[in-house]
Amino acid sequence: MLPRLIPRLEKRQTPSKAMIYLSPLLAIFLTLISSVVLFLIMNVSPLEALHAFFIKPISTIYGLTELAVKATPLVLIGVALSLGFRAGVWNIGAEGQLILGGIFGGATALFFYEKTGFYIIPLILIAGVVGGMLWAGIVAFLRTKFNANEILTSLMLSYVASLLLNLLIHGPLKDPDGFNFPESRLFSDSALLPILYDGTRLHIGAIIALLAVGLGWILLSRTLLGYQIKVTGDAPAAGEYAGFSHSKIIWITLLLSGGVAGLAGAIEVSGPIGQLLPTISPGYGFTAIIVAYVGRLHPVGVLFAGLLLALTYLGGETAQISLKLPIAVTGVFQGLLLFFLLASDVLIHYRIQFGKQGAIA
Repeated sequence: MLPRLIPRLEKRQTPSKAMIYLSPLLAIFLTLISSVVLFLIMNVSPLEALHAFFIKPISTIYGLTELAVKATPLVLIGVALSLGFRAGVWNIGAEGQLILGGIFGGATALFFYEKTGFYIIPLILIAGVVGGMLWAGIVAFLRTKFNANEILTSLMLSYVASLLLNLLIHGPLKDPDGFNFPESRLFSDSALLPILYDGTRLHIGAIIALLAVGLGWILLSRTLLGYQIKVTGDAPAAGEYAGFSHSKIIWITLLLSGGVAGLAGAIEVSGPIGQLLPTISPGYGFTAIIVAYVGRLHPVGVLFAGLLLALTYLGGETAQISLKLPIAVTGVFQGLLLFFLLASDVLIHYRIQFGKQGAIA
């Protein structure tokens, strides 16, 4: 008779602080190992595929600037989402808030189509922030007034935002001279973000993203609001005892994350896109959730995580062209990374124990 070993999770008394920050590196390593297996299954040389994904896209100056362009919305949204996640407010609808920001910013650019002036770009960016905040405000209202789950409401509103964009781009905002194609006019030069490096698409949005990282770090570590956010997320009972308003934190974090996501949307339409299209994001709002967690919900960590996830977008495009791989491989990379990160987090707080139960002959 042999004892039957049953695996179970046992909570650790003191989770390793070092592993909390090393787990993203472990997740990246496991993702690379899994990707090798994936490429072998697809009959593609793993070395060629990994080179196409992670080396070739940044082997030139133009490639490095494209990395910054792709990382800009991911870092912006990731920093804002990390603040909400630290407070236990789960805004999963940043994609919809980005789209609303793009709609508001794009509509502002089209309104000033025949005008020039330095004030147009600031108005576009402000309009984007307002659009994102309005969309996130719906989620905050439903959460605080009716206790509706913000995960569901924010996620469903993302699809509403996408349909609204399609409605507008096929109707009031469609280019009258565009031969009935579903797209707006190309924005005037006064509505396009200034380029930082000639011959590339690198724009001032990258600087705004860096400022967001700095401001996010200051807010979390040097302000009373940051302290309230951390206490509310880590110890809700203690926050309530200290007199911190949970409803206030919900409103602030949702409006902040929605506004920044809207800003990212306005930056996208007035930067690399230059007009309104039926699709203005390849899923930046959803990918930013992975960015926030890979960055350990810390603004500086989000910066590096944003660059990493931006590289997967560039690498997916390069592999599609050079190796004929499907663009969906990018999503597989991102999904594997999140899976292994969450698995690593479980093992940070729990250990696997094998207990004896029953017996087998």
